[in-house]
Amino acid sequence: MLLAQAPDGLPVFTSGDDVAALLTPALATLTWPDGTTGLRDGDVVAVASKIIARAEGRLIAAKDREEAIDAESVREVARREYPDGTVLRIVETRHGFVTAAAGIDTSNVPAGTALLLPQDPDASARRLRRGLRARLDLRLGVLVTDTVGRPWRRGAADIAIGAAGIDVLDDLRGQVDLEGRELRATVMAVGDEIAAAAELVRGKTTGRPVAVVRGLHSHVIEDDGPGATAAVRTADEDLFRRGVSGAD
Repeated sequence: MLLAQAPDGLPVFTSGDDVAALLTPALATLTWPDGTTGLRDGDVVAVASKIIARAEGRLIAAKDREEAIDAESVREVARREYPDGTVLRIVETRHGFVTAAAGIDTSNVPAGTALLLPQDPDASARRLRRGLRARLDLRLGVLVTDTVGRPWRRGAADIAIGAAGIDVLDDLRGQVDLEGRELRATVMAVGDEIAAAAELVRGKTTGRPVAVVRGLHSHVIEDDGPGATAAVRTADEDLFRRGVSGAD
């Protein structure tokens, strides 16, 4: 059974905060349907990238947003200019994510500021996992998540941009379907699916930036693993980059 909860009572995170130390007491307040409290082995802690970025001092003046988009990007994928003079830029970040405005956010931050993505979300996830393990002595998965738009789909969803202690991809190639046919291309984006599930219980306006997802212990591993970068397509795999024909 898959269960997910988001604790209340978290503080507003600021530069220099120890995220693991501040999360630990809040996570201990969770009460589960079986009557247990807190966390247990195999749980996945999904943390909105905002609180990680705040703790890492990634808040900038909003007037520097366009400069920051340039600094955080390796290429511009698309651009749309609106009659009011605003510009929407879809870019590939230096992390490898393709997203609007390089993931730089002006919601839920002080007026006149903007928030960059964490410098290295996988490293952030590893640090948080170590901090939680030191305090709780549990084998946990940790995801750092962010909200993105999807090509040809309305609405936004959360994906995993950082991961530690969890396989973000579940490779089913070589297994057989119910008709006995071998699967040749199926690789499930487990990290992104968990991130989306976590966001359903966290919400955007509730002040609950952390969720715990239980029931996925088979995806939680002993070591940190390859991180969320394992889910980023390389340029040579990206058919959309090459256009309709896919020709070199």
